[in-house]
Amino acid sequence: MARSILVTGGAGYIGSVVVEQLLALGHSVVVLDDLSRGHRAAVDSRAEFVQGGIADRGLLDDLLARRPCEALVHLAAYALVAESVAHPQMYFTNNVTGGQVLLDAAVGAGVRRVIFSSSCAVYGHPPVIPIPEDAPRAPVNPYGETKLAFERLLADYATRHGVGSISLRYFNAAGATARHGEDHDPETHLIPNVLQVALGRRPAVEVYGTDYPTADGTAVRDYVHIADIADAHVRALEADLEGAEAVNLGTGAGHSVLAVTEAARRITGRSIPTVPCPRRSGDPPTLVAAPGRAEQLLAWRPRRSQLDAILAGAWEWHRTHPSGYPN
Repeated sequence: MARSILVTGGAGYIGSVVVEQLLALGHSVVVLDDLSRGHRAAVDSRAEFVQGGIADRGLLDDLLARRPCEALVHLAAYALVAESVAHPQMYFTNNVTGGQVLLDAAVGAGVRRVIFSSSCAVYGHPPVIPIPEDAPRAPVNPYGETKLAFERLLADYATRHGVGSISLRYFNAAGATARHGEDHDPETHLIPNVLQVALGRRPAVEVYGTDYPTADGTAVRDYVHIADIADAHVRALEADLEGAEAVNLGTGAGHSVLAVTEAARRITGRSIPTVPCPRRSGDPPTLVAAPGRAEQLLAWRPRRSQLDAILAGAWEWHRTHPSGYPN
């Protein structure tokens, strides 16, 4: 069934692919993005684009009066862990306070379905791997705290306003589609940084921690293709919702920093040197999802998230977009 959908953060890395998939299915999409972290060139031309922030209640009310929407897909947030530690109030102001302004405007306009871009950062240092959704939520940085705070807001709005929601707890989003790839400043994610070394644009891969209790001493993460993550948003729009739900988006398998780098050498045919660096504060040794609930609730499986496929698609995008999106 075609819907009218507001996508916040639709000019971002994941949001742009969500928008592309929604449009391909015949949905009507309005993108709201302030372009502080996203790229105008990443927004599909078939979507209506509105430049603005999620905390601008007047803009939101005018937009939702002019373009009534049946559902909200909320991906607009600051998402750098180190930045959140340095500027926690900025993160709470944008991700929580601004998010509540958005939620109030949407509820006031009759929206009763919300799909939220959450994070495995809500778990902090989990006591069990792979991580189930009912694992203790104990974030260890302000970024994770803001994601958990908004999840709790959604639970409250389910009770008070009848809003059905799904919080999608991403593990490590990665890869690229033919049109959309990763272009952040600063870039903190492993795979684009590895590929920038392969392109000769960075001298070496910085390996933060070589003494973790893992097979090769480097941190292990669960990498999920952005097209699979976008597919979960599409499926969440059609799920039978009662109240506020949360599901992990992961593969159930992890890859270490050195394993990713070695796979990138094989895919690119390039020499990719590494340099050991001290651990970053707050980085867990291993983050791997227990993904079964997403299959149960959304009929979702990660179909494109094999590591070689992620790297091959990302390598093609970075080779054709060596400086990222055009300004």
